[in-house]
Amino acid sequence: MNLAMRATAAVASVLGVVLTPPSGRAAMPAEFVDAASAVDGLVVDMRYFGNENFVGRRIDGYEQPRCLLTRQAAAALARVQRELAARDLSLKVFDCYRPTRAVTHFVRWARDIADVKRKAEYYPAIDKRHLFQLGYIAERSGHSRGSTVDLTLARRTGSATVELDMGTLFDFFSPKSWPSDRSVSVEAQANRALLADAMRRGGFLAYDKEWWHFTLGNEPFPDKYFDFPVR
Repeated sequence: MNLAMRATAAVASVLGVVLTPPSGRAAMPAEFVDAASAVDGLVVDMRYFGNENFVGRRIDGYEQPRCLLTRQAAAALARVQRELAARDLSLKVFDCYRPTRAVTHFVRWARDIADVKRKAEYYPAIDKRHLFQLGYIAERSGHSRGSTVDLTLARRTGSATVELDMGTLFDFFSPKSWPSDRSVSVEAQANRALLADAMRRGGFLAYDKEWWHFTLGNEPFPDKYFDFPVR
């Protein structure tokens, strides 16, 4: 390892970042699992694997549409799913583990002020120049620790599932997405509360600015940020 590589590794160690080798072919750690194999009936709709997201294209690090989580987070999510199944409901995940390279992609996109092709859908009332200041984009994400999930509720209708009304889209950059917001319909407020209560009983902590965002309370890697790709 040359001096530059050693310096980079030293900085990463201080920050708690797990570096991926230059080839980008790092394997998923043994402490992680595919949540779909651990959570019976989980609906997986990984938005950053495709174009249906606020950037409008696949995000760096998402090579397969898989929901990867630490074993502890997946087991907790399975408990929530079993409780909801008794009510003919299911969890539907939009994002799970997020490589740090994906976070870097978001930061790069946020600094490109000219790229506003998904503004009308995801941040209609916000000037893109203010995304950092308002906290919608950050240089680090708890998702990279492997125990945070973005999700919603869906109702089972035979072999299909239909999302419950939550008042806004996933990743809608607005105070309307805050769980405490009262400008959305009474039905949406009730559905948000239903999701939050179920996740809380499963051991997850809510985020007060995103109705879809939950982190395992006793996460196994509170200070470590991973960068292996989702594959």
